Amino acid sequence: MNVHTHPKQDGYGILIEPLNGTVTVKNGDTVLARSDGAKVMYETRLPPAIYFPIEDVVASFGDQTDLKTFCPFKGTARYRDIQLGEDTLPNALWSYDDAMQEASGIRGYVAFSTGSFTEMDLGENTVEAPDYGNISGPVIDWLLREAAFLNTPEEFTQKLSEKLVEQGLCLTRLAVMAWSLHPMIAGKNFIWRRETGEVTTRAPSYEIHDHPAFKNSPLRHVSSGLGGVRHRLGGEAPTDAFPILEDLKKEGATDYVAMPLRFTDGRMNVLTLTSDHPEGFSTANLGLIFEMSFVIARYYEVFMQRENAQALLETYVGKRSGARVLGGEIRRGDGDEIDAAIMFADLRGSTRLEEELGRKEYITLLNQFFETTSTIIDDHGGEVLKFIGDAVLAVFPAGDNAEEARNKALQSARAIVARLEEIAQEDDGHRCEVSIGIDYGGVTYGNVGSQERLDFTVIGQAANIAARLGDYGKSLGHPIVVSQDIIRDDAPAVSLGAVSLHNVSRPVESFAVTA
Repeated sequence: MNVHTHPKQDGYGILIEPLNGTVTVKNGDTVLARSDGAKVMYETRLPPAIYFPIEDVVASFGDQTDLKTFCPFKGTARYRDIQLGEDTLPNALWSYDDAMQEASGIRGYVAFSTGSFTEMDLGENTVEAPDYGNISGPVIDWLLREAAFLNTPEEFTQKLSEKLVEQGLCLTRLAVMAWSLHPMIAGKNFIWRRETGEVTTRAPSYEIHDHPAFKNSPLRHVSSGLGGVRHRLGGEAPTDAFPILEDLKKEGATDYVAMPLRFTDGRMNVLTLTSDHPEGFSTANLGLIFEMSFVIARYYEVFMQRENAQALLETYVGKRSGARVLGGEIRRGDGDEIDAAIMFADLRGSTRLEEELGRKEYITLLNQFFETTSTIIDDHGGEVLKFIGDAVLAVFPAGDNAEEARNKALQSARAIVARLEEIAQEDDGHRCEVSIGIDYGGVTYGNVGSQERLDFTVIGQAANIAARLGDYGKSLGHPIVVSQDIIRDDAPAVSLGAVSLHNVSRPVESFAVTA
């Protein structure tokens, strides 16, 4: 009997050995493969795997399927189905057709997936996996004890890179592409370079997916689930697989790896590493990173989840409101009593516009209206709290300067009317008229709603009056109507007198402001 035993192995490694005699694998009574040239592969943390020369497979198998898996030591595995009579065993056979140097002993060999066979007869061989021990060192200690106290992904990326270098990796560049749920940003790309010791952050827009440089990049390859990437760049090694490889080689790189960082929601992010060591990355180097990749992914997922939460809250409730929610104001009734100028801007003639333009073009016009008003309000220090149908509700908190809040609200209103008129004069522009009401006063700024469904908004008479003034202006054809609390002595305005407004107990002294 040939017994394969090995001493304790402290680092990540791969060992391939030939088996003696005949090895047979069956599914029930059906022989799948029988060979006198089988091999066993020992790989850290994995059970021993038996590989057969592909010519010794007697079962009927098909062409390669779409499934691919990546190993930074062996390469990309391709799979085949096995046909047993009328039954198909999907992805039952795998092989590393372009196995890397560390696994060159299994080129031309195949292995059987767990579940595809019922018996593995090793003949005179007995295989026993080595005692792998524990992988430790500066990086592991840091991940367990210190990394959790870092506040940003940039800090984490820099410290991770430094710890890998401290562990002995000849690392010149480390980058992480983490996809996001931001309406404008596709994700964050964190890049550490040894020459500067610093991390740069890029935030590409969604146009990145259509950019030729991305389409032909390891980032797209890995994030699309096509497996990882490993390329030796030294000597005459080809670099035509991806354009970035030639660029890195010119910078002195000798080895490049791109591996997946999977988030728990299924999104596939990408970790890339570059070395300029004459021998590139060792198996132990990559084994360390491969073992840690799932923990590293969790850290980036936590960072991105917070960024995603902030981005989504800012998108749907605004920056100030989003910050309050993230700050813990998440219960019904949480909020503050503030003084503020409240603006209510309503698109005029929306029903007619939808009938004239059609639904699709009307939605485009409505988005243009929201974009125009939101941008101007934001530029003047206000915040859009919500879109209500075809109207915009915005707040200009007073803080310690009530006069400034009033002025900014009024300036915003005039700028909105002027900009919409400019758009109407453009060759392909539509006339988009607005009715704006503004009032100033004390409001409650916080959460209202049911126990399960909350709305972060402003509640108070000023908000009601602003909406009613907008309606009143619409009936008279005035684009901007404000209360006496808003008007300045030098503002070009026409007095409308004391106006009785719906659901407002007292008449409100009102003014029509010219744009």
